[in-house]
Amino acid sequence: MVDLDWKTKMISSDIPTTSPRLSNMLQISVPSSTTPTVRVADLSPASESACSAYEHYLRLPELKRLWSSQDVPTWRNESILKPALQGLEITFRFISAVLSDSRPYANRREWRRRLESLATGQVEIIALLCQEGEEDYRTRGTAPIVDLTSNSGVWVRESSSAEVWKLTGGDNKTVVSRASDASLLPRLATWQKSEDVAQKILYSIECEMRSCPYTLGLGEPNLSGKPSLDYDRVCKPAELHALKRSPSDHMNLQNSENQTLYSVHQILESWIYTSGQILKRISDQIEEREFESACSNCWLLEKIWNLLSQIEDLHLLMDPDDFLRLKNQLSIKATSENDLFCFRSRELVDITKFSKDLRHKVPFILEVEVDPKGGPRIQEAAMELYRRKNGFERIHLLQGLQAVEMAVKRFYYSYKQLLVVVMGSVEAKGNKGFVGVDAGDTLAQIFLEPTYFPSLDAAKTFLGDYWSHERRWCSPERRRQ
Repeated sequence: MVDLDWKTKMISSDIPTTSPRLSNMLQISVPSSTTPTVRVADLSPASESACSAYEHYLRLPELKRLWSSQDVPTWRNESILKPALQGLEITFRFISAVLSDSRPYANRREWRRRLESLATGQVEIIALLCQEGEEDYRTRGTAPIVDLTSNSGVWVRESSSAEVWKLTGGDNKTVVSRASDASLLPRLATWQKSEDVAQKILYSIECEMRSCPYTLGLGEPNLSGKPSLDYDRVCKPAELHALKRSPSDHMNLQNSENQTLYSVHQILESWIYTSGQILKRISDQIEEREFESACSNCWLLEKIWNLLSQIEDLHLLMDPDDFLRLKNQLSIKATSENDLFCFRSRELVDITKFSKDLRHKVPFILEVEVDPKGGPRIQEAAMELYRRKNGFERIHLLQGLQAVEMAVKRFYYSYKQLLVVVMGSVEAKGNKGFVGVDAGDTLAQIFLEPTYFPSLDAAKTFLGDYWSHERRWCSPERRRQ
């Protein structure tokens, strides 16, 4: 909720309810829908039994213990980077499983392309998270690294996980390309089937981490001779891969898509958890008036919402017959709108609601109180900010917040289409029959819901009309009259 006691920090409440420059302008009204809608704030997870079955299938309680473990107490970025790195590591395991699939009808070519893209997309976000951590004075220099770029570097002579050479130049510096002992990526780079995919990921790590003072230490060339993140300590690949088998494996399903579904949703949940941590950080940064940092994290969050859509789209490559057979073997069936598979993820529902709740930060960002009488104070303050640009970091932050809204609605729009394609239109409507958008269509009403930021929307609408009005008055024809 908005704190109405910020009076000492806010603009005086005697702002006129109508701007004098707008008094002669066209009145613009936003039509309201007469169809009852399901607001994001009213969203709730599926039934307790459905959520529990979903969590048990993915071994989520065990994964959450890994995500939330604190192995480097002085490193503030650990809670964000650990689940992100583990999502990437699960992707390496998934690549191995897909390329080992013996089914002659599997679409290996597209799987390879999609998983390459997914891995490099995750690397890009992880690199941005690392950069953000080094730009923040509270977390700079606290990441656990292994420095092997000088004579003081130490590595095990018998280990084959380090490659050593000297850079040409006057300093004759020794460079070490260190590869994790437990990660699957260095092993993928030595397997003929996955060598090309792994090399592309390694070069992606090399390129994306150029702006960071350290690299990931997964076997990338490390041409800059930077220290490496202590990947095995942070990510714990051995403990993570101990969870590679689903409890459903004991059911002897004999269905290759079971491993696919399991891996896709473990990757998805890893990044959902990461999103939750970033949302908490955005909220804290806004409260501390660190608008530039909050803006940067908003754009990161927008990228992660897009990544979640990319992960969900992997369902398109699953064999229809095998997947629908697996769906029945696992008794996955939606009996109502709230029982749809996405709503069985409690964390997804939470980050959806939290993303919308960022709208309550707008009055604080604009330094104005909410008018209890419903006056346009926030709208007026936003227009003033947009026009005068006195505080461009606040404009960037507001744009970032609206970008998050776009990404949330885009995710649910894409998910609705995905359900229809993968499971059929009846399942997409919770077994009610597909007849388009109606009052019971929860997914559609999420992405059709009115803007989370009505004051910003109104400010831009009136500002656009203002410039149109000015242009008409300043036109040569008007001046001649």
